Amino acid sequence: MDKIREQLRNPIITAAVGLVVGLIIGLPILGWAIWPVKWVDAEPKFLREDLKQDYLCMTIDSFLVRQDPVSAKTRFDLLGEDASSQLDAFKPGTCNLNEAEINAFRAIVLGPSVPLPVTTVTPVEAEKPAAPKNVGLVVGLCLVTLLVGAGLVYLLVFRNRGGSSAESPVAVAHDISRQAPRTDFSAQGQEAPISQFMTTYMIGDDLYDDSFSIDSPTGEFLGECGVGISDMIGVGDPKKVTAFEVWLFDKNDIQTITKVVMSPHAMNDSAIRARLESKGEPIEVEADKRIVLETATLVLEARVVDLNLGGGALPENSYFDRLTLELAVWPKTSA
Repeated sequence: MDKIREQLRNPIITAAVGLVVGLIIGLPILGWAIWPVKWVDAEPKFLREDLKQDYLCMTIDSFLVRQDPVSAKTRFDLLGEDASSQLDAFKPGTCNLNEAEINAFRAIVLGPSVPLPVTTVTPVEAEKPAAPKNVGLVVGLCLVTLLVGAGLVYLLVFRNRGGSSAESPVAVAHDISRQAPRTDFSAQGQEAPISQFMTTYMIGDDLYDDSFSIDSPTGEFLGECGVGISDMIGVGDPKKVTAFEVWLFDKNDIQTITKVVMSPHAMNDSAIRARLESKGEPIEVEADKRIVLETATLVLEARVVDLNLGGGALPENSYFDRLTLELAVWPKTSA
């Protein structure tokens, strides 16, 4: 349940869930079952081809019985632009009409004739749409939807904040990464990296796992890099992270290079260190420390930009309260 709440803190995921729920309520329930769209008073030109023929049959038959050229012309024109082609498709025998009857109708609606008098037929007003049925049910569903939405907002936002107006750890971490100054390698006499990223972990972000795509200046995909949680210490929430994995993937290499950045306590604890050595080379974290990873064609330098360690009930400097790393990537130059 906690993982679901954490995922729903992401505004993109929340928007996607809201879209799906809205579609489920709007289309199948309201749009199709409760309040379906009804078409009324559509003109004959919107009918299927076979129904247009039936309509034309009735129009000709009415003309032969009533001999009313005004009504015949008006009804014929309602077939729209393809009215003439519909009449041309009529052959003797269609709808039990003979050639003389069809020609008589054709002369009225298509042939030259004295201008028809102005019709006195009053256009039939479109039937006013009837009041939707089950209005009470529709209103009730809308209220239920609003209540469910309000409940989700409370559970996912206000309750998780515990009555505080503070931002979530993820939001704070993003702000820190955005404001952290980046290294100007050119000013230091070094070649500028092809990719440069900033990532921050804040305690409380139990799902922290940041990854970045590495692309060439021309947009070619070269690989990926990132930082994620490697190990934790103690029990309870929030989780206490004692080590992170910094990794580099090269599309031209057969393996992903990983180094484990550890708290001083984890580095000095032989059991923790032995357990994490299988994941990658252990590195004790220090302020402004630079960690280098190399693959077949890429070089990554991870610099510790900001660091804050915690202790309290746990051993001193045993877990991370905050960690900001700068990741810079260069193409590896051949020796």
